[in-house]
Amino acid sequence: MPIPTRPRVVLDSSSPEPVFAQICAAIRREVEVGRLLPGQRLPTTRALAADLDVAVNTVAKAYRELETEGVVEGRGRQGTFVVDTSGTVRQREVLRFVTTMRNLGVSKEEAQALVERTWAG
Repeated sequence: MPIPTRPRVVLDSSSPEPVFAQICAAIRREVEVGRLLPGQRLPTTRALAADLDVAVNTVAKAYRELETEGVVEGRGRQGTFVVDTSGTVRQREVLRFVTTMRNLGVSKEEAQALVERTWAG
């Protein structure tokens, strides 16, 4: 199991930007500059929340947002990992769609049927 890489996150309590959005922005920045590499495991929501002195749900919301954007990928008990964002726009959009469908509890078959109905639309 890879050792989690702690992203550099500095929170600004005077910022009008919500804390979860600040966490998202910091992790995105870490990925963009190459400090967080594809395949690297992020700290658990509890560990990062403890480091930042914020609620676990705040970090969980940030991770969910980043997963929807295709920046990270949750792998159940294995943890949350940075995805390879160097792929094509099509690949990123497919990943975003699949992640959203999974988060909504939609099966692969249901998602395929939705795409086919919409495509034919």
